[in-house]
Amino acid sequence: MVATADSMKIAGRKYRLHEYYELCKPRVVMLIVFTAIVGMFLAVPGLPPLSALLWGTLGIALQAASAAAVNQIIDRNIDARMARTCGRPLVTGTLTMTESIVFATVIGLLGFALLWALVNPLTAVLTQFTLIGYAGIYTLYLKRATPQNIVIGGAAGAAPPVLGWAAVTGEVHAHALILFAIIFVWTPPHFWALAIDRRDEYAKADIPMLPVTHGIDYTRTQVLLYTVLLTAVTVLPFATGMSGWLYLGGTLILDAVFLAYAVRLKWWPVPGLPMRTFGYSIVYLMGIFTLLLVDHYVVSFQ
Repeated sequence: MVATADSMKIAGRKYRLHEYYELCKPRVVMLIVFTAIVGMFLAVPGLPPLSALLWGTLGIALQAASAAAVNQIIDRNIDARMARTCGRPLVTGTLTMTESIVFATVIGLLGFALLWALVNPLTAVLTQFTLIGYAGIYTLYLKRATPQNIVIGGAAGAAPPVLGWAAVTGEVHAHALILFAIIFVWTPPHFWALAIDRRDEYAKADIPMLPVTHGIDYTRTQVLLYTVLLTAVTVLPFATGMSGWLYLGGTLILDAVFLAYAVRLKWWPVPGLPMRTFGYSIVYLMGIFTLLLVDHYVVSFQ
């Protein structure tokens, strides 16, 4: 019986840890960390300093996780009304508000302290502004105020490569801003594809996403237009000499597939296509940044 009780305690602790893990939106944080790390590697000809790489990654990850937790704290009532988010810890009651606030505060402060003390103050300040932009300005105001919430709020989500670059170099370079621009323009078609599929849920939750306020057909047009713009923006690394032919060739293939999804979504929509477009957009962004990284080192070692 003692062994059984101990096993139950261990299982309970593991479950609690899993709930804190889910509070951090791990899949979102992993994408943020990935683009930040790519920014670090692109910032230098060889390998980035190990200290900046390790502490910068950890600090950015902690602040991103804190922002995600604050997002769930603020959005708990909205999350309860949406099928996609109704299983989150604060909605189900597996974590309390106090536990969540303390957790978000501790990891946020720890992330800031690590970046300030072990990386550089610029990265710490920029990352803190990004946290405030996402958790405060976007979640607390923009998300509920305007159908352009994703466009304006996308600046916070586009910051990680700039943060990674600053962690290694201590400055914000023009090439880092190109990486920012890629994610910034990618964000609307990525989220609007999801919003088309979840339109009724957003309407029920009183969130003025574009398909709710302007209709699905208008949103499809915007997805197509932003995807065309994204194709142009992703050529900038090649046009500015930041990347070479390997990047350009791979990127044009990824762009062509994304455009095909956007065109089909606009003129030949079928059930399930918005979510397939949403899913591809994640693969697309990871592919773009992987190509940037591979091209960078192929060119460096030629």
